[in-house]
Amino acid sequence: MTERLKIERGSGNVFHDIGFPPEEAENLKLRADLMMHIEDYYKKSGTTQAAMAKRLGLTTPRFNALLKGKIGLFSLDALVNIAVRAGLRIELRVKKAA
Repeated sequence: MTERLKIERGSGNVFHDIGFPPEEAENLKLRADLMMHIEDYYKKSGTTQAAMAKRLGLTTPRFNALLKGKIGLFSLDALVNIAVRAGLRIELRVKKAA
């Protein structure tokens, strides 16, 4: 293997990097971030999926879908509501695009 690999620096948003339009890529990134924070909260809680689902106002299958990363099943609005029920504080920062 003497051929050189071309390395391209990512944009910081994997969804943009794989070809989603800018608006959709930002929405997907925000949803993915919220899903990861909710999952982290669950893992640190030491409780069962069923108990956490109940605490968050979800069915167990719906909470399981969140844990499996089924991003298409959750709107940004729904994830904000779930995160708030988990006691998480959400902050939004808006910056000019580079």
